Amino acid sequence: MQSPSVASPEPIFIGFHALSDPLRISVIELLRNKELCVCDLCDALGVSQSKLSFHLKTLREARLVRSRQEGRWIYYSLNIPQFAVLEQYLSEYRSLSQIVPARLCKEPS
Repeated sequence: MQSPSVASPEPIFIGFHALSDPLRISVIELLRNKELCVCDLCDALGVSQSKLSFHLKTLREARLVRSRQEGRWIYYSLNIPQFAVLEQYLSEYRSLSQIVPARLCKEPS
């Protein structure tokens, strides 16, 4: 059943998938307070640019990070409104006070 406040579940699926990898979480943590260029991210994470590019693409497709190019450098920052979408989805579970138990199943005759 789809929540009435979520127009499409796709951003939720894509967002949580993007957050399911430890390296991508590390990228998010590094971008928490400031914009960084891809070279700074590679240095901080100790990974090659080709490996990081795959993960940054996943984060961009989930709209969790933004990129901008300045000269030959690409800079990344968090896209806070998309985090708000995921937060809104999760917050709806806080309001659940009690889960209704399942009906009793009958033994086959």
